[in-house]
Amino acid sequence: MRVIDVEHLGRPHVIGCWEVDGALVDPGPESSIETVLAALGEEAPRALLLTHIHLDHAAATGALVRRWPELEVYVHERGAPHLVDPSRLLASAGQLYGDQMQRLWGEIVPVPEANVKPLSGGETVLGMRVAYTPGHASHHVCYLHEGSGTAFVGDVAAVLIPGTNLVVPPTPPPDIQIEVWEESIEKVEAWQPQRLALTHFGAVEEPEEHLAIVRERLREEAGFARELAEDAYEARHRELIAERADGVEEAAQLLHCVPPEYQWRGLDRYWRKR
Repeated sequence: MRVIDVEHLGRPHVIGCWEVDGALVDPGPESSIETVLAALGEEAPRALLLTHIHLDHAAATGALVRRWPELEVYVHERGAPHLVDPSRLLASAGQLYGDQMQRLWGEIVPVPEANVKPLSGGETVLGMRVAYTPGHASHHVCYLHEGSGTAFVGDVAAVLIPGTNLVVPPTPPPDIQIEVWEESIEKVEAWQPQRLALTHFGAVEEPEEHLAIVRERLREEAGFARELAEDAYEARHRELIAERADGVEEAAQLLHCVPPEYQWRGLDRYWRKR
């Protein structure tokens, strides 16, 4: 088991693709696919397991299937249609990223329906227990590797960059639901994992403590987004990251993972829907 740092846009500690028993959990964006292929030594993965289809986690999926046409892709049933026909996903993402889509995420290749293995939660696949864990995304799942006790948690367990002591739940639009996210944290806690495998970034060896902090920070960020206008929220977000990072590069890595403008927009949409 290892984390492959995809070095998104040349920056380390931003997106990690986890390799476990020959399978890849969240291969990352197509713009970083060459880094993943080099780490694999051109050997085909056993399968792809997606926590969700957000482009930082899954944009390389179609390109990998194109390279290895027998490759199976496990994803929640709500996300599965958007792998087969990514047009709605791209339209939604385009509203956030505009003309930066290609630079950030690369080519988005449709996945043949025959390769897609939909999940609903409760299954065991490739030695991994599956839980449906929405709140960050309506199609989010987590995986528990039963042999090692490692939980692959996508964005449910937030962002923690090496060289910082700041846990930040990523809250981009459109699916943020605070109460539902807290229920998903409880599902991961119920597994009693020995460690958490974060996409952003690396392993957490104190799962219980970390998940308690995630819950606290999620409520805190939601509160600030309710109280502050976008500009004030962004300024506070940047100041907090600067205070809690060991240096300029670590702060840049964290801002890369959780851009303040997307943070506020997701939480603002959550409050406006209530």
